[in-house]
Amino acid sequence: MVNIISHNNQIQIVTHFNDLVAHTFMGDINAICWKRKLAGDFGEIVKKVKLTGNVTSISLSEIRNLILSENGQIAREILLQDFKLLQDFGAQPTLNVIQYYDKDDTESICSTDVYSFHIDRSPLPVDTFLCTYFGDASEILPNVQSIQKVLIPEIREALKKQCNGSEADFESYLTEHFYDLHYAAKPEAHIVNLGLGNMWRLAVDYPESKVLPCIHRAPEEHSGQYRLLIIC
Repeated sequence: MVNIISHNNQIQIVTHFNDLVAHTFMGDINAICWKRKLAGDFGEIVKKVKLTGNVTSISLSEIRNLILSENGQIAREILLQDFKLLQDFGAQPTLNVIQYYDKDDTESICSTDVYSFHIDRSPLPVDTFLCTYFGDASEILPNVQSIQKVLIPEIREALKKQCNGSEADFESYLTEHFYDLHYAAKPEAHIVNLGLGNMWRLAVDYPESKVLPCIHRAPEEHSGQYRLLIIC
């Protein structure tokens, strides 16, 4: 089941960028949403940028040089403002147009591509910021409604056979191949769609973090539209 930012005790809703970056993750809260309804035609920007692959990073200079309609110009100004807000905060945002991401082989024992629910991990304190402006939006899986894939017996046994090492080797194997970062939804889990225009800050797994990392995934491109996404 997919909800659009319905009541969820792990999500904090705010109304300004300053609140987005100032709020502290604590308790069950590991996702903060600057909820917005944006004006402008972001689809026009997607149509007019030059694509170089399935994921294309767009420079600010290219965005500024696009010849756009009035609604396209409104969308451009929002993108530039968001980019500046994140940069001024100290983040390093990238603006991408995404046709699709590469997928693991369909026979993979435990998928580790971005379409699989996963957490981000870092050796240093950091958060993930993202905003989808056009296309299909990312999704969150509540921690209490998830199970780590490597704890699912049939997956764990298959990975052990694949590793063919000692128990210590196996635990290292799971980390080295990122299997331990990926999760499956429990039956009747309420998946949260992050929506268009909303800017999100998601908790990352790092040493001494006081909250659980936020489990999320890239969406399947069911709409057939390319995605326009800022992420850092």
